[in-house]
Amino acid sequence: MTFEKFVFYCFAAVLVFAATMVITRRNPVHAALFLVLAFFTSAGIWLLAEAEFLAIVLVLVYVGAVMVLFLFVVMMLDIDIAVIRSGFVKYMPVGLVVAGVMVLEIFLVVGPGNFGLDKFAAPARHGADYANTEELGEVLYTVYMYPFEIAAVILLVAIIAAIGLTMRKRPETKYQNPSEQVRVKKGADRVRLVKMDAEK
Repeated sequence: MTFEKFVFYCFAAVLVFAATMVITRRNPVHAALFLVLAFFTSAGIWLLAEAEFLAIVLVLVYVGAVMVLFLFVVMMLDIDIAVIRSGFVKYMPVGLVVAGVMVLEIFLVVGPGNFGLDKFAAPARHGADYANTEELGEVLYTVYMYPFEIAAVILLVAIIAAIGLTMRKRPETKYQNPSEQVRVKKGADRVRLVKMDAEK
């Protein structure tokens, strides 16, 4: 086994472990942190595949921005852990069946009978002047233009949904209305004149 394969299997093992912890942790903050670990190991695998641009984008965008947004949303939402646990136990049989079907489908699609150097030749090594950023841009904005636009719309909807979840009003919280503060009048709204008899 070459050193490159050894590094790949190490990254793959850590990635599978982190992904498993993401879906099994009951604390959403811990799950988000394990997702960060999964992103880092995925970036390492992309570096081995000579996709340096995708690896650095995964670290900068997802770990640096998206995961921070996830953590803020998770911390700002009022998540009832007891309700989540009861729902987890209630739907666990269905979840196990769906997970088993998904694992079977993945094995049938990416099993050893469909992939390998005997099925596909190893890709040629590129020279030092090769820019995968340029190649990715040409493919993304020509062949996959419509899927790229659809993904952008989906992300926009996700952002609006996250804002809608975190900006809900609570009756016990006091709010200020700046427009009402600007329209106040000094006589009727600010000062109240009370007439009373003089006292000694």
